[in-house]
Amino acid sequence: MADTEGLELPVDVAELPFDPEVTQIQDGDVFDLLEPAVQEWWLSEFGAFVPENGGFFTPPQRGAIPKIHEGTNTLICAPTGSGKTQASFCAIIDELYRRERDSDSGLENSVYCLYVSPLKSLANDIHRNLEVPLEGIESIVEQRGDEMGEIRHAIRHGDTASSERQKMLEETPHILNTTPETLAILLNSPKFREKLRTVEYVIVDEIHSLAANKRGTHLSISLERLEAMGDGGITRIGCSATIEPLSRVAEFLVGCEESRTSNSATDSAGPELETDASREPREYDIVDARFAREFDLRLECPTDDLVNTPREVVQERFYRSLHDHVQDHTNTLVFTNTRSGAERVLHNLRERFDAYDEENSGCHHGSLSKDVRQDIERRLKDGDLDVVTSSTSLELGIDMPHVDLVVQVGSPKSVAALLQRVGRAGHRVGQTVTGRVIALDRDELLECAVMLKKAEEGFVDSVSIPENAQDVAAQHVYGMAIAEIRPESELKAILRRAYPYRNYSEAEYESLIRYLTAGYTGLEDKNVYAKIWRDANDPPDGDHHYEEYPVGETLIGKRGRLARVIYMTNIGTIPDSFTCDVSTRAGDEWVGQLDEEYLDTLEKGDVFVLGGANFEYRYRRGSKVYVDRTSARPTVPSWYSERLPLSYDLGREILAFQREVLSHYDEGGPPRVRAWLREFPLDDDSVRAIARLFDYQLRYAGAKSVSTTERLAIEVERDREEYERRYYVHSAYGRQFNDGLSRLLAYRCAQEATANVRVAVADNGFVLSMPLNRKVDLEGIVDDLSAERVREDLRAALSGTDLLQRYFRINATRSLMILKRYKGYEKSASEQQVSSEMLLGFAADLENFAVIEETYREILEDKLAVTALESFVDSVETGEIELERQLFDSPTPRAFGLATLSASDVVLAEDESAALQAFHERVLSEIGADSVSGLVSTGQDPGEQ
Repeated sequence: MADTEGLELPVDVAELPFDPEVTQIQDGDVFDLLEPAVQEWWLSEFGAFVPENGGFFTPPQRGAIPKIHEGTNTLICAPTGSGKTQASFCAIIDELYRRERDSDSGLENSVYCLYVSPLKSLANDIHRNLEVPLEGIESIVEQRGDEMGEIRHAIRHGDTASSERQKMLEETPHILNTTPETLAILLNSPKFREKLRTVEYVIVDEIHSLAANKRGTHLSISLERLEAMGDGGITRIGCSATIEPLSRVAEFLVGCEESRTSNSATDSAGPELETDASREPREYDIVDARFAREFDLRLECPTDDLVNTPREVVQERFYRSLHDHVQDHTNTLVFTNTRSGAERVLHNLRERFDAYDEENSGCHHGSLSKDVRQDIERRLKDGDLDVVTSSTSLELGIDMPHVDLVVQVGSPKSVAALLQRVGRAGHRVGQTVTGRVIALDRDELLECAVMLKKAEEGFVDSVSIPENAQDVAAQHVYGMAIAEIRPESELKAILRRAYPYRNYSEAEYESLIRYLTAGYTGLEDKNVYAKIWRDANDPPDGDHHYEEYPVGETLIGKRGRLARVIYMTNIGTIPDSFTCDVSTRAGDEWVGQLDEEYLDTLEKGDVFVLGGANFEYRYRRGSKVYVDRTSARPTVPSWYSERLPLSYDLGREILAFQREVLSHYDEGGPPRVRAWLREFPLDDDSVRAIARLFDYQLRYAGAKSVSTTERLAIEVERDREEYERRYYVHSAYGRQFNDGLSRLLAYRCAQEATANVRVAVADNGFVLSMPLNRKVDLEGIVDDLSAERVREDLRAALSGTDLLQRYFRINATRSLMILKRYKGYEKSASEQQVSSEMLLGFAADLENFAVIEETYREILEDKLAVTALESFVDSVETGEIELERQLFDSPTPRAFGLATLSASDVVLAEDESAALQAFHERVLSEIGADSVSGLVSTGQDPGEQ
């Protein structure tokens, strides 16, 4: 226990109150764990008793510091600004200070703590925060007349100068801030990797942004390689504001170990024993303080009629409301759903109001230069900016002590994203988190209403962690072979101790090794060479005989003199991207450029807008897209590639909400629905708009036209003017799910109708279009789907698509099948695409080729939500979800968004109000409601007339 003699405490720490609902640990218990100098610094920095904290420590600090002090793996989940990272560093600094003081020789010249963050800017920010406690403690020690050796800290990432890297070898930081990619490089740096053998603590910050993608997968193997290098166990600490489920994320953080009944010898027993039963998660604790802050969240809408209120009026009311919010607060952060949206909102604020200029307002997103972003970050931290607009780039990282309001324009597509963004306001414990969501589209209005209600209830969307990614495994197996010759059993054990590979089968491993050893005929003829060798340690010629390993042990090592250079300059998981030139087939006329991600959604015959004109997509060759001019309506909105998809979990909640709406409507019509909606955090315009939407829907099409968790509604529209038959499928499970289901159905429809089927996908459903003289039994096609065949059928539907070509290129590059950098030459993303298209046909014909299999796995599991699709189809098969098909001559109100596919973000939307009003007039004429103009002018609901 620390000696507190001589310290003047404001109150007796032994008598501090605590909230048993938050933690069972009192401040005094935590305080007594710290060294006297650390105690004094903490009191000087946070020395006031804070009622909102329940004491000197915030709830996450009170829960986490003792666990880290004991060396317990810990996941800390608490709101932004509640002291998670400070808690992690406090316990570690305290331990390093004690060792530095008590040891005759002080700390070794090596790394004791790694701080891994997803963003370089976050590492920079934490680095500055480290300086305060270290300098403060050192000053206190000097004032006491004692001596304290230096506890060094430094940043190491891709931008670190070579001179700084060399200096780190001579004077190694005890605390090193880095990124996942740089850590992987350090593990293969012959000199610096020796400095990592002493690592005892790893902090993974913003773990939610890593766990769900391959950056996190890459990091998980790096941590197991790091663990295998050291003599003792590493204490792992994860920090996140919004993530679910906590247990799964904690297991991702800590990794696995062989159980007592299993060891690496089971590898030789075959794949039957290679299951998750042979590996168990390491021990961990969770500090769950997610709801320790007060939230003030509210949904706003500029009007109670988003269909008929003129767009100019909606814009004017939106910007007036936004201006009023900014003027009522100190610093306001505005999130939009696109980068161009962030630019447009700032531009309009400056154009419409004299209150904004370059001195007090700014924009921040990933397309801006590093210098511009850093300048905005600095001024935002200092409180010099009244308002900053952003897309997603300010969700994470930098401390924003002066931001007291976050405005979200449109839907952020998940509760987790909403909480992450609004959590940037009120960045201190005890401050209320104030957030306003402004919806400018009826579909998103409904979406946001459910989102805010679920956020109030503590709901968070679950994270999906990629598993058994072969491209990431290829990088690390190559890296381990380069680092040193090692037994294959050791290499496999390291790989399988990483959580994403806990179920990695022998068949999958053998497929990977066959690729890495170039064990396919003709592969090297395509300039894809072996990267490793694999040999038993008893060849006749003795070339690979190593005395330190038993005879007969299978060893793995690197091939090629340039192996280390290739590895160091090509690893990482963030794919390169490029823009494609768009030209007409007739006359080869250049008409503009498209981001290649946009092409993921395009099939032959799809129509999109570019430069104000409509074009029909035909095909792509490398980085060039060929189109035909057309007067047909667009089928894919311009924002498609920029915006995040609706989370599947939130989609299910929206369907459950719709079921509740139907129940309340049955009880008392629109008045009962409005009364129920007023229990939600909505303004009155939002309440009236949602109630009106469902009133029109039910009066026009009936309850069976509304999808719920137990019903999938399909409406068929016969458009005689356009000579098209359209199937509107109201599957509100999010764009990823809908992308997968629409591909399955379009594949079957095209076969049955013997016609081209066009697909348009949104978060609340999708549209299948075909000529009017063709029709299919879509209900029957859905009924005929088999959960056991979903993967096989969807894989067949992907054959020959641009989506498959693009992801094969990404995975071939990640797998080092295509090298981005070689002998000083850097291959652009468009050049990589050309190379991959030359390889795809050959690779597709190879048996169980790891890169092809990973491409399909990533598309099916990570992009098209195949597991959710299988569950849905199974529910249809068992009758848990019923299908309801109805025929109409005009779309129902719930299908308006699908029918127009206009952008829900007003700052980007094309003016399609005329089409919406035409649909609306038809609905009103059918249900016998009064004129649209009358409803708008009186502001009344039909149910009140």
